[in-house]
Amino acid sequence: MKGYSPERTHTIGLFGHSGSGKTTLTEALLLTAHAIARAGRVEDGTTVTDADPDEQRLRHSINLGLAPIEWNGDKISLIDVPGYADFAGDMAAAMRVVDGAVLVLDAAGGVEVGTELAWQAARAAQVPRIIFVNKMDREHADFIRTVEQARERLDEAVVPMQLPIGAEREFAGIISLRRQRAWMIAPSHDGTFIEADIPAEYHAVEQQWRDVLIDRIAATNDDLIEKYLEGGADALTAEELQRGLRSGIANGSIVPVFCGSATQVAGMAQLLNGILDSFPTAARRSVAVHEGGGQRRAIAAEAAGPLAALVFKTLIDPYGKISYVRIFSGTLTGGSTVVNPRTGRDERLGQLYAVRGKELMLVPSLGPGEVGALTKLGDVLTGDTLCSRERVLTLDPIIFPATAHTVLVKPRTRADLDKLGGALHHVVEEDPTLHVSRDAVSGETLLAGLSEPHLQLIAERMKRKFGVDVELDLPRVPYRETIRGKAEAQYRHKKQTGGAGQFADVSLRIEPLPPDPARADPLEFVNAIVGGVIDRAFVPSVEKGVRAAMLEGVATGNQMVDVRVELFDGKMHPVDSKDIAFQIAGQEAFRLAAAKAGPVIMEPIHELVVVIPDAHAGDIMSDLTTRRGRVLGMLPDGEGWTTITAQVPYAEVLRYATDVRSLTQGRGRFSMRFDHFADLPAHLAAALQAGREPRG
Repeated sequence: MKGYSPERTHTIGLFGHSGSGKTTLTEALLLTAHAIARAGRVEDGTTVTDADPDEQRLRHSINLGLAPIEWNGDKISLIDVPGYADFAGDMAAAMRVVDGAVLVLDAAGGVEVGTELAWQAARAAQVPRIIFVNKMDREHADFIRTVEQARERLDEAVVPMQLPIGAEREFAGIISLRRQRAWMIAPSHDGTFIEADIPAEYHAVEQQWRDVLIDRIAATNDDLIEKYLEGGADALTAEELQRGLRSGIANGSIVPVFCGSATQVAGMAQLLNGILDSFPTAARRSVAVHEGGGQRRAIAAEAAGPLAALVFKTLIDPYGKISYVRIFSGTLTGGSTVVNPRTGRDERLGQLYAVRGKELMLVPSLGPGEVGALTKLGDVLTGDTLCSRERVLTLDPIIFPATAHTVLVKPRTRADLDKLGGALHHVVEEDPTLHVSRDAVSGETLLAGLSEPHLQLIAERMKRKFGVDVELDLPRVPYRETIRGKAEAQYRHKKQTGGAGQFADVSLRIEPLPPDPARADPLEFVNAIVGGVIDRAFVPSVEKGVRAAMLEGVATGNQMVDVRVELFDGKMHPVDSKDIAFQIAGQEAFRLAAAKAGPVIMEPIHELVVVIPDAHAGDIMSDLTTRRGRVLGMLPDGEGWTTITAQVPYAEVLRYATDVRSLTQGRGRFSMRFDHFADLPAHLAAALQAGREPRG
């Protein structure tokens, strides 16, 4: 593929709900542009962008896929984006690098969960949008119903640019409202069409929606409004309509709707023309960068400008690493040296590639607006900027969704344990929505992601790509213990087995400390020994024993926190007193004192922020109450969504990622963070002490 100037380069994302036909649409666009000779099928695992073995097995996309095409002298880099919320990380990455977003809707399904998520992401990122109503040949397809639903649930800015001629099996062509012509589907179903007059039975509906479209276009400019009011729609030239349309799309006041059928390869040429008409090229976009001491400024997308490239996707297999990059400014050339501002290190580039699915096509350079691949980079991660040493620039990062579900990762064999660390490092490098940590008490490995299905797929990927077989389980709830009263205890450790013995006598006084989230040490240990009854050398041994006892707790085996311990008396033996003896004495004295000081069990309380459609607010409030939650606030945004903030015991929300989807038909989302510890209710504490899982 030849090089293109920024004025002829576009990067376009295909977004929408899973099953809306994005991957099939990509195939149809590739076929129409003669980039492939035959369209593949998702059902057969033969499509260009579903190249991963997991995608071919599951019959849906789980990674973003690249597919560049050439159309009317321009280069369009298509990004086929997964529709499931489980893979929202790739949606965030794609939304960061595209010049425009095509939201694909099923003509029978209408606006679905994935559509809303993509719409919200595009609006937040200020990415221009158009809508393509796909599957017009499907049973129950209804274009007008889909448009009205999009206007109601997405934005009133949604307005048809085209109308279908017929639907379901009678789908025969497309009407252009702007050009007032019809394109009839060619019998060959190869993307070609026959231009014709608009059928007489469509004149009324065509005029109705054309008036809506022209009104919206005219409203983008005072001069256009004046001309339109004086002379009507016919007074506006085609050039003025296109200029007003592009302006409206750029500021979000117009979201044009196209239609067609990817399986019939119908409407593809019109959609490609619409993409060129609707979205800015790379040259018409400036990009924000941070330079020097963090100063933020805008630079133009010029081939001769300073280099600024963003790594937006990483793929790793046993043979190496592939980094997908988008060039925002400057030119990336093979064999050159670039700088990673995050590490401050130079990276020597090898060959550069354009990417079509799993195919890597060698190219000499990549310019502004282009996406491509680099191989075998060193310490380069998704979200890193690549720039020149002469001018160090950093692009705004990709904002990935927060983790929502955590599991315990258990390797099945010793060999799996040995390879687990490396495999986890690789999958986290591939997918920044993952987070690996360790249980502070057990030391076991925890893996957090977006959902149960997301993490289950990661486990399968580790087995397939890196040969590591693991079992996933719910994590242990990190209960804590503390005391509510004061107490004293004395313990004498004496052991005589012939020869050197062991002797230590320790007296402790304990009391609770007020909770303090900033306190790093759960123990405040005070040496109050006077008169040298215990040698100062043994005081650290007593403290070590106390810490060991606190780590194990006295009721449930969970760590004890917020305790002040005073060592105030004791005895020692000139021969038999040893470090181990005072450790044991300190440990046992603490246990005796803690048992008398009103020990309690505490559970972690997390703050939950749930964003749901207004219609589901009551269900969520009721559900949180059953989980022993305390609602702190409920805030409607006036656009159909409500944010609920609550404090909920962690034990009650271990599977909340799954539960909130079920309660909201997949439309709800949430974030969660630890807030504080609170006393576990007595009946649940009794269950925990009895070895049962406490439930409210």
